[in-house]
Amino acid sequence: MTFPYKGYAGHYLEVDLTKGKVHKREMEKEWARLYLGGTGVAAKILWDRTGPETDPFSPDNVVVLGTGPLTGVMFSPSGRFMFASKSPLTGIWAESHAGGFFGPEVKYAGFDFVILSGRSPKPVYLFLRDGEAELRDASDLWRRETDVTTDMIREEHKDPDVETATIGPAGENQVLYGCVVVDYYRAAGRTGLGAVLGSKNMKAIAASGSLGLEAYDMDKYLEANQKEMDRLNDPLWKDFLVSLRKYGTTDLIAMINEIGRLPTKNHWTGFFDHAEDIGPEIIAKKYRTGHEACHGCAIGCKYIYQVKGGDYPSGPAGGPEYETLMAFGSNCLNRDLESVFHMGTRCDLLGMDTISCGKTISFAMDLWETGMITKKDTGGLDLSWGNVDSMVQLVEMIAKREGIGDLLSKGVRKAAEIVGGEAWKYAVHCKGLEASGQDPRAHQSVGLTYATNVRGADHLRSLSCLEELGFPEVAIARFGKEKAAAIMDILSPKHKGEVVKDIEDLYALVDSAVICKYGTMWPPIFYFDTFENIIAPLTGMDDWSSKKHVREAAERICHLRRAYNHRLGITRKEETLPKRLLKDPMPTGPSKGGLPDLEHMLDEYYQYRGCSLTTGYPSREVLLSLKLDYVAEELERKNMLANCYEQKN
Repeated sequence: MTFPYKGYAGHYLEVDLTKGKVHKREMEKEWARLYLGGTGVAAKILWDRTGPETDPFSPDNVVVLGTGPLTGVMFSPSGRFMFASKSPLTGIWAESHAGGFFGPEVKYAGFDFVILSGRSPKPVYLFLRDGEAELRDASDLWRRETDVTTDMIREEHKDPDVETATIGPAGENQVLYGCVVVDYYRAAGRTGLGAVLGSKNMKAIAASGSLGLEAYDMDKYLEANQKEMDRLNDPLWKDFLVSLRKYGTTDLIAMINEIGRLPTKNHWTGFFDHAEDIGPEIIAKKYRTGHEACHGCAIGCKYIYQVKGGDYPSGPAGGPEYETLMAFGSNCLNRDLESVFHMGTRCDLLGMDTISCGKTISFAMDLWETGMITKKDTGGLDLSWGNVDSMVQLVEMIAKREGIGDLLSKGVRKAAEIVGGEAWKYAVHCKGLEASGQDPRAHQSVGLTYATNVRGADHLRSLSCLEELGFPEVAIARFGKEKAAAIMDILSPKHKGEVVKDIEDLYALVDSAVICKYGTMWPPIFYFDTFENIIAPLTGMDDWSSKKHVREAAERICHLRRAYNHRLGITRKEETLPKRLLKDPMPTGPSKGGLPDLEHMLDEYYQYRGCSLTTGYPSREVLLSLKLDYVAEELERKNMLANCYEQKN
């Protein structure tokens, strides 16, 4: 039967790297109807094909490249795609998203998903073009940095418009936070997916396509799309969109430092005295040379920078984003902006997550300050706070896994285990993923977001910007006037369980559609009704015009990802925060004295999610109501349902 829904390319690929075989399959109808695309479909695939016995670096692990029905269509912003797998860094659910032009090109080449399994006996890359796919030899590309790899692939095909997603030397060397880079300087950065591809001898995926996409009802789709674009142009969002267009995400350095939530000195505090030295104004005035947008985006938050002369000449290149400025800047007490540019760009070229890299370096600086590591361990490097020369060298050493770089290539959790003693106190992570640029001591709901996030200490699965950046009108509209005051109190834990659950559901749809967080997270323009409005006329899936169906799909995706982690051993015990963020009061800045009330928020979150307050496990009733019968059956066999666990214990 022909795949009936529009907006999709209609096919996916099964790639057996061990055998060197590529099989084209028709998209599964139920994947679209129940899980939409992107994250949702990837969760179903990984549930079926990986589990507790799967070593992330074994041929048995699976990598999913996914797009969604909104990827590459006339919707802003629609230039996204995602990768998912079992993480070598955390050992649990892994997903990472990126923008640019690669995702749409994969769909124009005729594919919604690519499922990679096995291990190639030699380096290869996958080439997609107009419904055809082939594995090509990548021996000449191996050991190349990401920009050179992209250029060589384009030259091989005599086509400058070929889009690539490629790993660098860090992924090849299986640095546990190796990433995937597209468009030279956009990265699917987190959880080590580049390392998984490296373990499979998979250097890149390249796509070039001219196949069109159809809407089920073009007139109604255009009408629905215009309705959403009118929301984007509402005066309520004007100042925030002006900021994004003028500064990109660098403006967050100033905004977040002002509320005392800018990670500084390996999350010791949330206030950086020299924030203006790495902030938006100096970047815009001194280093900006160009402005870009991802495919189909009306916001346009991407910029080009260049450093001419000095110790670290670099560029023109993209960025840097807020998280990179934080990771190599305030986080390491480094106010040398040009060195931050340099390290961020080197990570892009080496194929390495800037957040985990910067946080691992700051972890090492903490150990140096306490005397737990010395020059004997570092090969002579002085890891004092803000020592730029040592930081720059460490980036290269980590990517090559040379000297102390080998230890730091494993991430802070595993490095702390190897160092031993009290090193764990300085490893700022959740579930093995280094913390991104937030701090729950200054923003209560961030603590819950970090603790419950299926991939670890990261903001992109459920961060609430309502109270962070000030959207009381939205809080009232979504949760009611009687709850809005407490929700808008950034230091109050009250109602934050409900808020985080709601936003996690929303972002699950965003990541399955697949679109950008800007416009949904910050500013909070698009909501569940956006999907009710736009998916049905695009695809012909009438169910998606129903509020009930849309909400259930969001919850289904969230519960499936959580269940994936339960099966790997994650319970309430693991849904916690590192000591520094949970027990050590904020020492300085506007949020001095702050601590998160995590237990209160977790209880509320589990109640709204339909999970056990003791374990975090879901109830059978909730899973069955979401058509997750197969999940309920397996979790029951493992004594991982709320009901059966509490009855037997």
